Amino acid sequence: MSVSAQPARAEATQEGEALAVTLAGDWIITAPRPGWNSLLAGRAPKRVVLRDAGLGQWDSSVLLFLFEVQQWARLTGAHADTKALPAKIHALLNQMSASHETTVPFDRSQNFIEGVGEATLDLARKGRKFASFLGECVLGAVRLVKRPQKFRWADCLDEMQQCGAMALPIVSLISFLVGVTLAYTGAIVLRQYGGDIYVADLIGLSMVREMGALMTGVVLAGRTGAAFAATLGNMKANEEIDALETLGLSAVDFLVLPRLFALFVMMPLLAMYANALGIVGGMAVSMSVLKIPPTAYWVEMLTIVDLSDLLVGTIKAATFGLIIGLSGCLRGIEAERSAAGVGRAATSAVVTAILLIIVADAIFAVLFDILKL
Repeated sequence: MSVSAQPARAEATQEGEALAVTLAGDWIITAPRPGWNSLLAGRAPKRVVLRDAGLGQWDSSVLLFLFEVQQWARLTGAHADTKALPAKIHALLNQMSASHETTVPFDRSQNFIEGVGEATLDLARKGRKFASFLGECVLGAVRLVKRPQKFRWADCLDEMQQCGAMALPIVSLISFLVGVTLAYTGAIVLRQYGGDIYVADLIGLSMVREMGALMTGVVLAGRTGAAFAATLGNMKANEEIDALETLGLSAVDFLVLPRLFALFVMMPLLAMYANALGIVGGMAVSMSVLKIPPTAYWVEMLTIVDLSDLLVGTIKAATFGLIIGLSGCLRGIEAERSAAGVGRAATSAVVTAILLIIVADAIFAVLFDILKL
């Protein structure tokens, strides 16, 4: 430690049920630093507020002290408030805490109103990030429309194969089984009233308008959305995205738009394929259990399913494809530069995509009812 360096200091002052801890001086790992247990002096506050009172030079020494405070708060159920510390310290402390996650509840005594407020602000921040990313994608799409020769068609075709043709087996299985399940469920009610033939109406309308696009979206959210997030997260961890931006290449134009276009094109095709497999699944149950001939099943289904229903399912599928692509790419680009960060990004991409798909599906249900579609 140099002659001009100030020793690390920490002072604790009781403020009602809270303990205010101020940090000052130079916190250097090679120099002595205050200990949390000695500073606590047997007190048991319900809240600890940490503040900067003239921090000089600092390194991991201050992070170790703050982490010790957080660990004590985890075990005792107290709330450790570090928002008043410098932003750099706060960010590094969050990374350190994330790498030492535990099953012990954290900040259990936090005020309910404050917790709701922080959750609302966090939701607003995430909404702004998603809207900003969507705006960047729209601007990138406009640029590529003006200069289509800049679009990476080879990457787009490769992604189409990965999210389209390679997804056929799992989409086939799930769609067929969904049709079978709907047929058995519908038969339970319809057989009581002698309306066995109306199983065809139930299966056809449910698959074409709703279940085909929805189940395909859920499958691709877990399969393709997670793959997008993991791929872009690894590229960020390996600083490949930084290299692209250093060369003056937009990561959105280079990496995101080909994936979005691939999903936008392939999702409606997969949804129509899922519709067909679901209808075949219902037909198999109707023929084997309800003794309905396939021709009668088909003719009855055509009496209720028309092009407007097919249009509704196609619009939903295309929208779900964009949602999955946006969620996966956004989480991948925002991923932390570590293996754990890539894993969390993939998980977050799946959760975000499925949540937004359900929300969008509910909005479509209301909208199409208003439009009488």
